[in-house]
Order: sequence, then C-alpha cells, then structure tokens
Amino acid sequence: MDTYSKVAQAKLYQTKTPITAADLMNDRVLPLFEEYGMNILRMLTDRGTEYWGKVEHHDYELYLAVNNIEHTKTKVRHPQTNGICERFHKTILNEFYQIIFRKKIYTTLDELQKHLDDWIYYYNHQRTHQGKMCCGRTPIETLNDGKKIWMEKVENLNVI
Repeated sequence: MDTYSKVAQAKLYQTKTPITAADLMNDRVLPLFEEYGMNILRMLTDRGTEYWGKVEHHDYELYLAVNNIEHTKTKVRHPQTNGICERFHKTILNEFYQIIFRKKIYTTLDELQKHLDDWIYYYNHQRTHQGKMCCGRTPIETLNDGKKIWMEKVENLNVI
C-alpha cells in the first residue's frame, strides 16, 4: 500500500462535531496535500455546526485559522454550490454502504473501516469519473494533472 493509501482514507467518526472535523483535516486531508507538495489555501464547507462558529470558541474554525486556511461557506439552501461533495455522498451510499451492508454484518468499526479504506482506494485510483473536473480520469490522476495549475495560482498569489 503506497503512502497515499495510508493518508487518503475516509475515517469513520461516531460524532459530528467541530473537533472531529478538525481531526479529519489534521490526520487525513493536510497530510495528503503535503505528500503531493501542495497546501490548502481555502476550504469550502456547508453551514453545519461542525464547520462554523466563532473562531475563538470553535475547534474547526480555530484549526483553519492556525493553518492559515480561508474558510468559505456554501449559500444557505444551495447544496449545488458544493455539488462535487454532494455527488460523492450519493456515490459512496450507492456503491459502498448499500451494497456492503447487504453482504455483511459488522461487529466493529475497525472491520468496517478496513472495507471503507479499500473502497476509497478503488474510488481514487481505479474508478474513472465523468464529471467536468475528472473527464474520464481517476481522482488521483486529476490531482496530479491539476498540480501545475495549483502551483501557478500560488505563485500569482505570492506576487501580489
């Protein structure tokens, strides 16, 4: 299993809180981008309470501030603003959870986590995507191809 597989796995959480959102960013998201020599400049989230609140009293907002990541929120009642994420939720439900829960009864989260990690690896490395960003590539191919564009944008930010 390559480094990407160790880092870019979805992590199952039992709560939906600001600290778990910050934990996911710290343990999975930022390390993945660091592995590819990139950092995150801005994060788009919905307006769930796990993602936004007063910076000084909110773990996720504080985490973003400490890491110098701008936080953008979707418009109220406009899930299409974050359509890629919404589509991923539908895909993981249809292609993973609905299938796997018909085949197996899980007794531990670790057991389910292992199967989820395997599916996420497949999703990112083997399953091609037809959306406007991937255009028949896998997400990891799209990330690699987009790195040049990302570097140009970062350089332009540093010039200003």
